[in-house]
Amino acid sequence: MSDNLQHLVQESIDALIESGAETGLQVAVYQHGELIVDAVAGTADLANGMPVTSDMLFYSASTGKAATATVANLLVDRGVLSYDAPIVELWPEFGVHGKEKATLRHVLTHSVGLPAIPPETTIEDLTDWTTMTEAIAAAELWWEPGTKTTYHAQTFGFLVGEIVRRATGKPISAVLREQITEPLGIADELYFGVPASELHRVGKLNEPDGIQAMLAMMAGMFAKVAPAAVMPTADYGNRADVLTADLPSGGTMSARGIAKLYAALLGEVDGVRLLNPERLVEITSPALVGTDELMGNQASWALGYPVGRLGSSAEESPNSFGMPGMGGSVGWADRDTGIAFGLTKNRFNPTEAEAAIQIGNLVAKSLAR
Repeated sequence: MSDNLQHLVQESIDALIESGAETGLQVAVYQHGELIVDAVAGTADLANGMPVTSDMLFYSASTGKAATATVANLLVDRGVLSYDAPIVELWPEFGVHGKEKATLRHVLTHSVGLPAIPPETTIEDLTDWTTMTEAIAAAELWWEPGTKTTYHAQTFGFLVGEIVRRATGKPISAVLREQITEPLGIADELYFGVPASELHRVGKLNEPDGIQAMLAMMAGMFAKVAPAAVMPTADYGNRADVLTADLPSGGTMSARGIAKLYAALLGEVDGVRLLNPERLVEITSPALVGTDELMGNQASWALGYPVGRLGSSAEESPNSFGMPGMGGSVGWADRDTGIAFGLTKNRFNPTEAEAAIQIGNLVAKSLAR
């Protein structure tokens, strides 16, 4: 590992813990397939004082969508799926209310027009695969697929996951394990649904004091697409039924696990490369750029990954791609520098991602020199 960068990252995350800004952190960095930073700091569980270790798991919300997109892209690369074939060819029940022409490409660019789950959805509903996929199949479009975009926070995972299940006959969690995490040696560090036997390895999330009013405001903002009952919070991410369910709109992982997945997209890691090299540029370049219909921000989507590095714009880091999570975790990679970065944490704060931006920028600038 790079002793200097390892020291800089360790010093930075120690300072975040000492300041009280964070309670537990993991950071992992690969460059050109080599692990060059593996740093941890702080406490995994405030109740018992357990220290954070490199192989500990943290519920990292939408950071896991990168693994979901990678499963889909890998299956396209291997000829199992097609970006532009109508979804109804695999999932006939989906073809109602104008959805007959919707494709996997529309899903991966969050332009399929199905951002909302039913307003009465409970956590019990959310953790039942059949309930959710039947509701999505029966849903009406918000727009013609491909004509607009907004972030599909909860529906993304069910859409990709059911397409994968119909094509392979297996849950997406099984495909992730068999095709990606086992070959990479991270089968116990990256999950959609954590096995019950591994729950003891999951760090406990906590929230900053005074965050409740902000969470309530955010729940109101997102009420059009998801009821407050299923909006990720620390309590949500600590629930055993959520952690063990196959919910591929999020993920539970170590920083090392998600960083290694990105590294294997960029190139070979420990003898494993996930995609043919010519596929990488296709899946990580802008496929749809537009204004997010719900949030109003400018969105630049590759095939399942936002373009750009968290903390910089797509214009500033055009060959970077990655996925942040609502609680402040992140994973990203840069085709130019060969960097793959992961940061996971247990201070669940949906209002800022300062640690992920600060440490990510430190790594990017250090390795760019």
